Formats: sequence, structure tokens, C-alpha cells
Amino acid sequence: MTHRPCFHLAIPVDDIDAARKFYGEVLGLGQGRSDTLWVDWDFYGHQLVTHETHDGSPGPAGHNRVDDHQVPVPHFGLVLDHDDFHDLAARLKAAQFEFVIEPYVRFEGQPGEQWTMFLLDPAGNALEFKSFADESQIFAT
Repeated sequence: MTHRPCFHLAIPVDDIDAARKFYGEVLGLGQGRSDTLWVDWDFYGHQLVTHETHDGSPGPAGHNRVDDHQVPVPHFGLVLDHDDFHDLAARLKAAQFEFVIEPYVRFEGQPGEQWTMFLLDPAGNALEFKSFADESQIFAT
């Protein structure tokens, strides 16, 4: 078996049951090991861990303007292939999920053109999902 690098990210949440519903049911992620205060998620082959904490909301600290949108900072997410991106966007829309930034094409007609969308989990953690028609453009300038 060949190991490919994958990230491990642990994030705070203020309600582990709400996190289980959002990450498991809304995003459709597979659940790994868990306990009463934490859950490991299969985040498209990466390990995302939600840890319940009660020392304040982890929500965005601020925003930066990108392509005429206010992008929440900090945020994390994934670059998905075209079909996975649009399947996830359809799943979120069907669940009547409120986006921070609705799915749209960013940098249209420019290097790095991409589909992107931003949302907040129930604890206020900002997530971005994006997709490039041409993945060689991920780091284009």
C-alpha cells in the first residue's frame, strides 16, 4: 500500500451533536473513531477532527476581499473535482443550507479560474470548497 500525504486538522466546535449532524449528514462525511467530545471524519481522504470545547466560539476573525467577495478568515477546505464540487453544492442547496458565499466562478477568464463556495459549520468554522476546470491552474498567478 502506498501512502500519500494527507492532512490532519483538529478544529473546535461548541456542540458535538450539531457537528455530527453537519459533517455526517449535511456534508456526508464518513465517521471514524469518536468519543463523547470528539469525532474523526474522513474529509475526502484527509483526517478532520471536531473537538467540543466551551471556551468561546471559533468563528472567523475577520474578512479579506477576494474577487468582490468578503472571504472569512481563517478558513479551511478542499479542492474537489468538478463533479464532487457540484454534487456537494447541490446537497447543500437541497438541505437549504445558508452559504456565506454562494457557489460561483471566481477569477472568470483569468489564470486560476475556479468554482468556489464558502459556508460556516454550526460552531462558526469557515469552510471553502473549490474546483478548477484545469487543476494545473491551482497555483497560477
